[in-house]
Amino acid sequence: MMAASHASGGTASRATTLAAGRSARRPLLRRLMPRQADAFGTLATLVSALYATARVASRNVGLAVTLSILAGLSCLQVMALLRAPAAWLPHAITVTLPAGDSIILGQRELAAPQTDRNHLSLRRDASGSWLLRNLSTSNHVVLLRDGAEQRMGSVAMQNLQRFQIDGAVFDIRAANADQVTFTRDGHEWRYDGATLYRDGRQQANCPESPLASKALAAWNGIMPLTIVRPLTFGGNLYCDNRLGLAQVTPGAAQISRINGRLLLSAGNPDGDRTAVLVTGAGKQTDLRKQEASLEGVNAIVVGHTRFQISASGNQLTLQPSRHVKLFAEPELKQPEQVNWQWQQRALWSSGHANTLWIGIALCVVCSGVSAVARQAAATTSWAAKVAGGSNLLATAGMLALGLIALTAQRAGYAPAAACSMLLAASALLLWISLPGRLTLATAAGAVLLATGLLAQLELGLGAPESSWLRYYQKSAAMLAIGAGLGGLLRLWAQHQAARGIHLQQRTIEWILALFAAVALTALAAQVLWGDETGVFDLQPVELAKLALTALTAHCLALRFHWHSGPQRLVDHGARWLQLIGPALLFLALLGLALVQVDDFSPLILLLVWSTGMGLAYAIAAGNRLLSAVLVGGALLAVGAVVYLRVVGTDDLIRWGFYADRFLVWLNPAEHPHTGQQLLLGARAIGDGGWLGADHWFGLRALGQTAGSVVQIPAVQDDFAASFFVNRHGLLGGLLLWAVQAAFLTGIVFAAMQAYHGGAAARHFRQAWLGRFRYFALCGGGAFVLAHFLLSWGTNLAIFPIMGQPMSFLSAGGSHLLFFLCPLLTFVAISTEGV
Repeated sequence: MMAASHASGGTASRATTLAAGRSARRPLLRRLMPRQADAFGTLATLVSALYATARVASRNVGLAVTLSILAGLSCLQVMALLRAPAAWLPHAITVTLPAGDSIILGQRELAAPQTDRNHLSLRRDASGSWLLRNLSTSNHVVLLRDGAEQRMGSVAMQNLQRFQIDGAVFDIRAANADQVTFTRDGHEWRYDGATLYRDGRQQANCPESPLASKALAAWNGIMPLTIVRPLTFGGNLYCDNRLGLAQVTPGAAQISRINGRLLLSAGNPDGDRTAVLVTGAGKQTDLRKQEASLEGVNAIVVGHTRFQISASGNQLTLQPSRHVKLFAEPELKQPEQVNWQWQQRALWSSGHANTLWIGIALCVVCSGVSAVARQAAATTSWAAKVAGGSNLLATAGMLALGLIALTAQRAGYAPAAACSMLLAASALLLWISLPGRLTLATAAGAVLLATGLLAQLELGLGAPESSWLRYYQKSAAMLAIGAGLGGLLRLWAQHQAARGIHLQQRTIEWILALFAAVALTALAAQVLWGDETGVFDLQPVELAKLALTALTAHCLALRFHWHSGPQRLVDHGARWLQLIGPALLFLALLGLALVQVDDFSPLILLLVWSTGMGLAYAIAAGNRLLSAVLVGGALLAVGAVVYLRVVGTDDLIRWGFYADRFLVWLNPAEHPHTGQQLLLGARAIGDGGWLGADHWFGLRALGQTAGSVVQIPAVQDDFAASFFVNRHGLLGGLLLWAVQAAFLTGIVFAAMQAYHGGAAARHFRQAWLGRFRYFALCGGGAFVLAHFLLSWGTNLAIFPIMGQPMSFLSAGGSHLLFFLCPLLTFVAISTEGV
């Protein structure tokens, strides 16, 4: 790691900094050669394995074309890394203050992009203690002490005797970690983290409350396991969890359960900021001017940037990590009390990557040995055993490497971008090289995965802060985990089929029931402890979509053999109970969409999925009337979108059906927040034109800055297509559409092959298996189609803004690991060729 030191006003430190800057401008190959030694060694091994695989591909045109496209996309990633300019960031920020002095720190001094210009007030009192105060009106500051969090501007209720919001004074009668009771003007209020009670009674719903809010209030009023909802102060209404205060802006303060404690915090309303005073231990404090000691504090979070802190005498050292601003040169004038120690962004090496380099090389070698051994398996028996053992080692190793990479990233030691690139390339090579014929869906899926990785790498290299590469690194790790798990399942299925061993029907049903139970539990956890972004950094809804598809496919497959099963009424009742499973999962997903998500995109997903499954059933049952009804309904939906776009949405607005989303869709210029997202996306697509913003399909812009496109909110997720079209042009977007259509076509071909196999089978199990694969593939394809439609529709302003990632292209880790990888695995297992 190259480092230099810079302090304003220091001649020696400036000379050191300039020397480091000159060394950074040495010729590119000479500067990167020692860092790339491990990378090129592993790359040489990868090339050897590719040569062995190419010999196999020469006998298979489809495999040869797929490998050529994947190799081209991988070369573009290598070019992006090679052409990426040097970027610098502060390794450590040292603040020097004598006792009694103070300084104001902000975005410039902290290199934290999501902070205010004047964000922190840092001072030392007469005794030399360090004290911190948050000056921001919109961003919180969190102090971390041995794993415990303290959010500045908030205080635990159990430590207080009274609190005051503007002129309203509340006396606290009792408070603990579970509930708080306080009084004012002869009324007693009790809040338990979910529901506010006035004089022992739950308040009525607010007049403008949406259906989801009313459902949550009803649940919390009757169920022992409640869903956390904050209590807000201000406004003129006493309703729901709102305590009205005259002449006080709504949201001036709130009480909420955070990390198992009830905390009172000052709110951030759009109107006047009201004083929030608290009295505890005989001392009164204004939460908006709260000052905290840094004694015992290990780290602080300012905006989205985390700083490890350590104090020594007159110096306080802050080491930033995550969301750190990048600079083209290690030169920036700072106040004399602030000193930065620079480091260069590492793209080719990292301190903990040796294990990954070695592991990747071993996995690639095993894949190459397997490819060679399979060619000799027809003549020698030992070659088949070598091929099988090599495949097993490669898939298990890839799974382990993915877990190591993901764990290292979570711990703050993310692998270098080059290491993630080789990990993802090795995972794709492993997936393609596993035994079995290459299907259209598998080939198109691999190309889409490589395209998404390229787009995420370009976005990470082009963004002006350090954290954007984490999306690429996380996707690479998730792909390695998915390829490893999926590869093991494929090898196990081939081994079982070769030995003629099949799972019993009852065992399959128990597995599906357990799968559904896990999915429902995960959804419940998201409702109780998470939000619309997920819970524990995961999206349980992706697992629930997979479980819904599998369970529905099982039930529809059973439907075609209803009369060939048991004849007793009790057994028919048990079979009806089996059919209830998908309905429960569907209702759970529908409830989650209404309660947790702030748009109607999950409803559209479920609608498209239901239409796809209904059409698949109509085709299998030969029901032309149902097919016509479903096709007609789809055409009516298209007509409704056109009608709403042309005529307007006054009716929907009067009914309260996500009125804000439709208003933004119709006139985005009048809405500065969500409307700005739509306008920035449209501008990015317009700037891209047919040939990309660089007029060379993005080739000249590889590894270079992304410009203003990174300012689009959620550009890595919901608006990934806008970035892709801006960088590679509308022609590149058309090629992406073609590959997406090929993927869906491949799934349809695989589904029809499974259906014909099930229809021709004479045994119950084989017939059920064929139909199960048919319906499961149709359901999975319907969900992917829905994601494609919603994402393209959002980016092209065909639909109102809906927060759904584009499959394969967006940086959706849970979507990749819990839905796409299992779907690709099921496609590979279901058929050997299309």
